[in-house]
Amino acid sequence: MNKVYIVADNIISSLGFSSEENYNNLVCGNCGINIVDDQNLSVEPVPVSLVKNQRLAEEWSVVPAIEDYTRFEQLLIISVKKTLAQTNVNVKDRSTLIVISTTKGNIDLIDPGKSDLFPKERIHLWSAASVINQYFENPNDPVILSNACISGVMALNIAADFIRMGKYENVIVAGADVLSKFIISGFQSFMSLSSAACRPFDKKRSGLTLGEGAGCIILSSSANKNERMNITIEGGGSHNDANHISGPSREGEGAYLSIKSALKEAVLTSGDIDYISAHGTATPYNDEMESVALDRHGLNNIPVNSYKGFWGHTLGAAGIIESVAAILSMRKNILIPSVGYEEHGVSKELNVIKRIAEKNLNYVLKIASGFGGNNGAIIFKKYLNGDND
Repeated sequence: MNKVYIVADNIISSLGFSSEENYNNLVCGNCGINIVDDQNLSVEPVPVSLVKNQRLAEEWSVVPAIEDYTRFEQLLIISVKKTLAQTNVNVKDRSTLIVISTTKGNIDLIDPGKSDLFPKERIHLWSAASVINQYFENPNDPVILSNACISGVMALNIAADFIRMGKYENVIVAGADVLSKFIISGFQSFMSLSSAACRPFDKKRSGLTLGEGAGCIILSSSANKNERMNITIEGGGSHNDANHISGPSREGEGAYLSIKSALKEAVLTSGDIDYISAHGTATPYNDEMESVALDRHGLNNIPVNSYKGFWGHTLGAAGIIESVAAILSMRKNILIPSVGYEEHGVSKELNVIKRIAEKNLNYVLKIASGFGGNNGAIIFKKYLNGDND
């Protein structure tokens, strides 16, 4: 089967419009979460991580467009264009596929004042995906993944399978979600939002923080020969623990099985993993469940972090932008601290990263969990050019 190489990537978030800009802010410890008092988003002030409107307008102003696009669509188009610009991939060729990851897509079109701006079908995920596909003139039907908060990780795993099986030479995996009153009020009804920036795995954590953004990763069956190193997807897995509509299995069963599947597909053991990018939402049950799943695999001593203390939970984009951040850590051999973590707050011992550190990172595990008992895992490997395997 074909190897699956990561040949380009992009992150758009409250911390910037490129992977490097975001990474530099992570290294500096800059947080993109702010208390926002906006009646269009929430009836009360709420901590969120928002893409800056002015920056989005500036970036969009140079994008060739002959029709109107929603905020969600603009973020996706910009992210894909920035990623494509790093490669020679022909998006108009049948050998290239577009996969889109999102939880709610154009859900903000139900807000008053927006419902009449676009055709009614635009609120459907298939319609938004078609709009993106048509913008880039891709000849294939787009694939759209919407499976709660594991959407991004699942999209990467499915895209990798397409390449392994030889169905496509290149797959563009793009994910995005935007915040609206509908989304924020939904999490408020669960009483799952923190009153301040979230604190994953910390004893004083009190809930998650929502964010918005977009990310893109281009996968290819061909390595980038001009790079000193290449990153591949070695394995993945997805399991549903069927525990509860919103609460995870207390035994971490789905996460445990997802990691087990990823390790098996990658032909690795837990001892091969150098670093873990956790889901880490900072809710009481999610973080506890992840600690149990990691403990069951004997991964307690492996450095682990959550990026959600920097830019919040970006929903359908999270698995992609957090994977990009983890890949950048691999390339630079740098461990990024888990912002907000001070005192250990889960029952199992974890090696939560508290400060910037250097470490040679060859294998990285990314995990994700979501409503409905969904869980996913993916493993990345670093190759230096010239390696034989």
